[in-house]
Order: sequence, then C-alpha cells, then structure tokens
Amino acid sequence: MKVLVGLSGGVDSSVAALILKQQGYDVIGATMSIWGKGGMAEQSGQKNACYGPDEIEDIEQAKKIAEQIQIPYHVINCVEQYEKIVLENFKSEYLKGRTPNPCIWCNAYVKFGALPQMAKANGIEFDKFATGHYARIEEQNGRYLLKRGVAPHKDQSYFLYRLKQEQLKNILFPLGDYTKEQIREISRQNGMEVADKPDSQDFYGGDYNKLLGVEEVEGNIVDTDGKILGKHKGIWNYTIGQRKGIGISSTQPLYVLELRKDTNEVVIGAADKTFKKSLVASDLNWIATDPIKTEIKAQAKFRSTQQPVGATLIPENDNVKVIFDDLQKSIALGQSVVFYDGDIVLGGGVIEQVG
Repeated sequence: MKVLVGLSGGVDSSVAALILKQQGYDVIGATMSIWGKGGMAEQSGQKNACYGPDEIEDIEQAKKIAEQIQIPYHVINCVEQYEKIVLENFKSEYLKGRTPNPCIWCNAYVKFGALPQMAKANGIEFDKFATGHYARIEEQNGRYLLKRGVAPHKDQSYFLYRLKQEQLKNILFPLGDYTKEQIREISRQNGMEVADKPDSQDFYGGDYNKLLGVEEVEGNIVDTDGKILGKHKGIWNYTIGQRKGIGISSTQPLYVLELRKDTNEVVIGAADKTFKKSLVASDLNWIATDPIKTEIKAQAKFRSTQQPVGATLIPENDNVKVIFDDLQKSIALGQSVVFYDGDIVLGGGVIEQVG
C-alpha cells in the first residue's frame, strides 16, 4: 500500500514516515509550501512558526529526512489555497474581535484537503495519507471514529475535529499510541537531525498588524460599567483572558473580558468576571454521531491545552448550547469547542455566544 506522508521538517512527521516504512508501507514524502511571494507573505514573520519565512529551511530538512529514510519526496504548492482558506478567515475573524484558530482550518481544508488533492493532481499515486499528529482513528460499524492520542498532554484531536468521514477513512496516524518522549527517542536511535528540534509554537510569529494589513485604530478601554480607563490601538491586539500588556494600572489584576467591534471598545475587569457557565456553538461538524436531537452528557474543551471537562450538550436548531458542569475561564467568540465521549471525539463547532 502506498502512503503519502505530510513532512513538515519536524520530528513528529519524520518519525511517522519512518514508522510506516518499517511497517512495510510504500512511503512517499510531501511538504506543502504555504509561504508565497507577494500578498500577505511579504509581511514580517519569525522562526519557529508554522507560517513564516523559514519555510525553505523546513523544506530542506524534510528533504534530508526523505533521503535518509530513502523515500521519494515532493514539494506541493498550496500557497493559493492557504491564503484563501486560512489567512482570509483569520483576518476576517480577528478584525471582528473574535479569536479564530487557523490551525484547525488549515488541517481540515489544506493539510488534509488541498495537499493530498494537489499531490494527486500532480500525478503522485497513493492509497492513504498520513501525518505526525498525536491522535487515533478506529472504524466501528462502518463509521470512522477520531480518538484522542494516548498521551493526554500531547493529544492533538482538538485540531482535527472538522475532518469528515471521507477524509478519516483514508488517513493514518502512526503516532497516536506514542508519547512525545518515545518519538524523540526513536528519532535519536535512527540518527535523525530533528530529534531535538523544538515544536512550532504558533501558526505565525510576526506582527499581527502587518499580517492583517491594517493601520492602528484608536478606541477606548472600558470597565464593565462603561467607564473609560484608557486607550487602545486596535481590538485585534487583544485576546479574551489576556492579563499582561493591557497598559492599565490597578490595585488588582485586570483581564480582557470582551472585544466590541461595533463600538471599538476593549472591556476589562477583575478575575471573577472572566468565568462563564455556558456557550453556544455553530458551524458544527459531527464525527462519531449524527447531529444530536436530544440533550446529552459529554465532555468539552475550548482550548487545545485544556483537558475535556464535564458538560451538557443541548441542540438548538442547527446549533448546540453547551452548559458546563463548572464555571470556565475566558471563553472567546470564534474559538472552537470540541465535544468528547471519553477518548472519542463526538464533534465540535465555533463559539458564537458566551453566557
């Protein structure tokens, strides 16, 4: 069986390709090129980010790995798709004062969408597509289930909740049963240069103002009663729950509570104001089940680093209301919330309301 492996130049995808080859698969390596010339790519960027000017170094590293484990290697140009799908969504959401997750959109529509599609269009033949994500896939009664990786602190299922059944049936996740430490050790044992390469910390490391292509827009920083406490230079420079860098002195720590696009205001307040009990999610994608028709108990998380917490899911037309068992801190509009039944990803959606 031929397997196309998405190589990023990092340790995870490199070991994923190695493991698959050792298991007897006919492995092909491919890297998606997303940092194009012109447009948004002319803006500043920093190293150790998924989207940045050091992409050429990652491609050279991926090429070295492919040569080392003796597999064919290709670079697939996905610049147009990435800019249209990921960057435009990121820009649109941020300018509305929302908090998007570009990695989720990239996975669903570029890494697991455009990359394998473009590879086939370029004449590369393969049966399955694989990456170095820490997650698992199981087939059960004709449905493909997405499951959490065995290492809770490294599980990446949150970033994959938008994958469809037709994608899941053709995907392999060879690292799902490993810990990060085990993967680094396998890399060392096989003499890979990337064994101790740091993980990418964010999708972009440069100046968001330049990436967004906007000028400063001054507005008010206010408290929950509307009292003006200071000025800001663009609501997109703030995130819900932010404490540092607000620029307002106070006898107690202050946090960003809300970003109001209509009035161009940043609302701040004390820590107790950051806790909420519920949210409403739209643009849902269900994996383990059809769209729910009745209330169910489950677990949910709205940050990738968070462990799933108890919640009740209540269908509301095409949306789902999520009522958490306990108060949750700093839920932001535009974030994704993902639903779980133990290790199984039920589905997820985009946060539209917080209550």
